[in-house]
Amino acid sequence: MSLALSILDQSTVASGRTAPEAIRETLALAQLADRWGYARYWLAEHHNSDSHAGSAPEILISAIAATTRRIRVGSAGVMLPHYSALKVAEQFRVLEALAPGRIDLGVGRAPGGDMRIAQALNPAAHGAAEHFPEQVRDLQAWTSQPSHQGLTAHPQGPHAPEIWILGSSDYGAQLAAHFGLPYAFAYFFTDGQGVERALDLYRSLYRPSERHPRPQATVCVWALAADRAEEALHHATSREHWRMARLRGELGPLQDPDRIAERGFRAEDAAALQAMRAKACVGDAAGVAGRLRALAAELELDELVINSWSFRPEVRRHSYALLAREFGLEARRAD
Repeated sequence: MSLALSILDQSTVASGRTAPEAIRETLALAQLADRWGYARYWLAEHHNSDSHAGSAPEILISAIAATTRRIRVGSAGVMLPHYSALKVAEQFRVLEALAPGRIDLGVGRAPGGDMRIAQALNPAAHGAAEHFPEQVRDLQAWTSQPSHQGLTAHPQGPHAPEIWILGSSDYGAQLAAHFGLPYAFAYFFTDGQGVERALDLYRSLYRPSERHPRPQATVCVWALAADRAEEALHHATSREHWRMARLRGELGPLQDPDRIAERGFRAEDAAALQAMRAKACVGDAAGVAGRLRALAAELELDELVINSWSFRPEVRRHSYALLAREFGLEARRAD
């Protein structure tokens, strides 16, 4: 079976450029991904972040759906405890009306920021995550049934958004299995730690639903390809630098890899960098494609979601173009 590729875009901000530029780069990449044959284009939700500009995935989905033709567009995800399940159902029913059969609704329970942000978004944030299962139940009903609890989520229509449960632990896997929903594991959050157990739990506990009679899983993995492996490794240092800074509680925009090469990394970062690089899908196009195929085969997946960052937008675009070519996405789409 051929392997489908999709994209997760966090609208990452680079030093020297603005957050609005990052949003416009997201729109530009989505249009290219549509032409290249990627299956899905997912948008993340982050708040109070100098690193990621995508705070409202539902708005970005609308803009991207209006400027693409065939690619599925969705959230990865809406952080549901911040919001009313009915309001989210209505938003995504509107999106489905704008782009019938092309909308994914990925939901998670993480705050997408710190607890101050969670409190600002939802004054009842304390304990809100405990109600995530009930919210998923209600969301599933309001997006798939004419009415639920005596209420109707409008606009009604022949299509409904496809709900995905997002997670990086056993919790999300078990919840997705319980509700008979597709599941996406955030491999790039954990460098793959826990993925085998999560997918095993999801598949073994899966309860078939009307829309999804069989389990449907994917993982989101960070990858960067270039014409030469040395180039990819150089550009990947921007993300490595960001992750090392995050471990120290420092969050900010991506830094220029040329500047990072001049300064180098701290000696105390060596062990963490070595572990990160051992798991990284970074290199020339053939090498990255080989690692992705091996990962998909190991985890028995027929789709992978690729997350890429780079200081220069053209580097990220070229990486996705190279992978589309390696996997024959455009030729497959033309068929």
